[in-house]
Order: sequence, then C-alpha cells, then structure tokens
Amino acid sequence: MFTHKKDIFFDLDHTIWDFDKNAEETLHELYAHYNFQQLFGHATADNFIATYTVNNRKVWELYHHGKIDKTTLRKLRFDNTFIELGVDPALFPKDFEEQYLSTCPTKTNLLPHAKETLDYLYKGYNLHLISNSFKEACEQKIKNSNLGHYFRTVVISEDFGVNKPDPRIFEYALRNGKADKPYSIMIGDNIDADVRGAQNVGMEAIYFNAVGAEKPTDVPHMIVDLKELKSWF
Repeated sequence: MFTHKKDIFFDLDHTIWDFDKNAEETLHELYAHYNFQQLFGHATADNFIATYTVNNRKVWELYHHGKIDKTTLRKLRFDNTFIELGVDPALFPKDFEEQYLSTCPTKTNLLPHAKETLDYLYKGYNLHLISNSFKEACEQKIKNSNLGHYFRTVVISEDFGVNKPDPRIFEYALRNGKADKPYSIMIGDNIDADVRGAQNVGMEAIYFNAVGAEKPTDVPHMIVDLKELKSWF
C-alpha cells in the first residue's frame, strides 16, 4: 500500500514505547516505597494507577496544545489524582515526582511487535522519531530500550520549542530528515497530535489504535497492531 514511501516518522510514547505499562510498573514500586497504602487505604496501587492514568492523559492533551507548561503538567497529574481520591495534595511527597521521572524512563517495555516491525522497516526505509516527550526522559527511553540505531533523526518537542500538532515541528522534522513530503508518512497513537498534525501539513498518516477507539471519518488509515505495517510497506 505504501511501498512508494521512503521516510517513516514515528511517535514514541504509546506507539513504540509502552508508556502505560512502564508507568504502571514504576507506580507500583513507588506506591510501596512511599507507603501509599496507608495514605489511600488500599493495599494495592491499582486504583491509584487507574486514576493517575486518566488524569495524566488529560494534562498531556493540554500540554500538546500549549495550554500548560511542563512544570504545571508535572504538578497537576498527581495533584488531581490525590484530589480525586480524596487525599489532600499537600501530602504528596516532595521527591515523588523526581523519583517517578528518574525511574520510569529506565523501563523497557515496548508495544507488542514493535522490535520486529522496526527490524523489518529499518531494512528498506529511513525511520525517524517525532516525540512530545520531555527531552531527558525521551533520550533515556530511547537509550535504555536500545532503539537509537533504528532512527536516522529524532525530534523532541521540548528541544524544538513547539509540540505536535503544531505544523512547524512536522515541517522541521521533514527538513531535518531530508525527507520529501509526498514520500513520507507519520505513524502515531494520538489522532490530534500525530495524525491530524501530519495531515495539516499535507503529510499522510496512519492512526495506531491499540485501545479499540472508534476511527474518525477523516482518518483514512488505521492499524491496531504494529505488525500490520509489515504488509503495508
């Protein structure tokens, strides 16, 4: 279907690097370390993690569109979780966030079939990354998961100064990767940031829908498993 493409741009979190699984492992560890079972009245971290996951996605959407900054994102995702669970956010341990940020990027869980798909595509295409992740965390994720050798270029929004879906980051990524727009394609899990962001600069895109969401009518291409790409390219 896309054999004429030469350059493939990937998102990182939720597309290649399994953010939810890695965050879950980290939060289980920290929940026990900080004795949150006493604070929240639950022996396990499951309820805390489920609530955090929802709140984290909400604040990241605000961050994608420049409505909040990095500091506010880091504060709100846990403050809102505490409030929703009926605990005063003033009780949030001061060094918890730093522990989370230093531990989570060391986790190496990838989405199913990520490595085999990258191995396949790497042989015939130029691969690139465009990530809205924080610079230090993104670099650690790539390094610790041994992903760096797959990608010719890596563009991190915190480095560049604007986030996806801003058209400037896509245009820069294309120039930086020496890629021609008609022969390039974007693959990511976020319809707004990845898919529509690419489409708005005239670039084709594939929606990676691993969570069973409904496909919008303006999204022509969708996969539910990364290994599907092996038959598309």
